[in-house]
Amino acid sequence: MLRIAVPNKGSLSETAADMLAEAGYTGRRDPKTLHVVDGDNDVEFFYLRPKDIATYVGSGAIDVGITGRDLLLDARMPGAREIEALGFAGSTFRFAAPSGRYSDVSELDGLRIATSYPGLVDAFLDERGIAVDLVPLDGAVESAVRLGVADAVADVVETGTTLRQAGLDVFGPVILQSEAVLIAGPHDAEGSETLLRRLRGVMVARRFVMIDYDLPVALLDAAVEVAGGIESPTVSPLRDPEWVAVRVMVARSRVNPVMDALYALGARAILVTAIHNARL
Repeated sequence: MLRIAVPNKGSLSETAADMLAEAGYTGRRDPKTLHVVDGDNDVEFFYLRPKDIATYVGSGAIDVGITGRDLLLDARMPGAREIEALGFAGSTFRFAAPSGRYSDVSELDGLRIATSYPGLVDAFLDERGIAVDLVPLDGAVESAVRLGVADAVADVVETGTTLRQAGLDVFGPVILQSEAVLIAGPHDAEGSETLLRRLRGVMVARRFVMIDYDLPVALLDAAVEVAGGIESPTVSPLRDPEWVAVRVMVARSRVNPVMDALYALGARAILVTAIHNARL
């Protein structure tokens, strides 16, 4: 039975649970439940703190898990490895300090850096030969400089508003672009390929839609130039031999421009259908 670690709370939890449900798995109904067996799919779920998942998976106690790339790297667990980016919970890690004080990460050598991700930041600076005094904090690191416990901070940056409100500006290179990832332990577990294939199917379904339309046969090559599909569109004959029905997968982000282009070309009865799951 495949053992899967799932975040029990926080920003990763709900989307991870939804993704697994879309992939056909039966998870917990009660948010207080910490262990669920899905006998139909031969898996069992363990609901754990997101920061602990890399430790459990890396040790081999659990086969695979969903966590953040930032949490995986921060854990510095040799046995844990990323096997697939899952496309949600994106974040960017940067250094920040009082406006104009520093411009390059090399200037941090010998200084105090406050962060909630000491393993991640230490590895980043160690690669560059920069030695600092890390000040581990459990959130709200933007107050550390004002309160005198650090000279700079390393934290998640989205809009930068919170940092600016604390009188800080970002500087230096991006530490990490993070997102939710599927991680595995030191050994490939039976059933993990099925899980990965299902999750990939969910991601495809979220990124693509299906477009159906009718088109004069003479315009088919031009229509394929507008929307070529994954391999090639499906083309079916209609009662009128001069027309065909076409079905093609299109990126969700491009659906309206593609519909406009197809209509301008001469396509009619253009319909868009959501994809609930897929295998490519």
